[in-house]
Amino acid sequence: MLTKNIRSFLLLPIALTYNSSYAVSAQEQVQLCLIQQQLDTIERLVTRAKTANTAEPDVRYRFDYPRLSQDIQRIRQGVQGYLSPSRAQPRDPSELVGEYRLDTPSAEPSP
Repeated sequence: MLTKNIRSFLLLPIALTYNSSYAVSAQEQVQLCLIQQQLDTIERLVTRAKTANTAEPDVRYRFDYPRLSQDIQRIRQGVQGYLSPSRAQPRDPSELVGEYRLDTPSAEPSP
């Protein structure tokens, strides 16, 4: 983890130089890079929680880890798209889902 942080900070000046033509302040660039690092951490925690999840088969609700992962990817793409836009066209206006509870179907049929 330490080497990843060091590598990120070493690559930051290159990223700042590369994106200097785009109107992103250095402070904002640093903050958005930190957000991307935090998203990496959150993804690792989600993966760990998903593998450690031992939900009982008869529970009614469970956490929707795949949907959370999709939302994290969407946030990451939005930040990356802002830092290095490919073109000046409108972005996809769809919103994050934000609802992470799944209904688990019951094992026995309803009367």
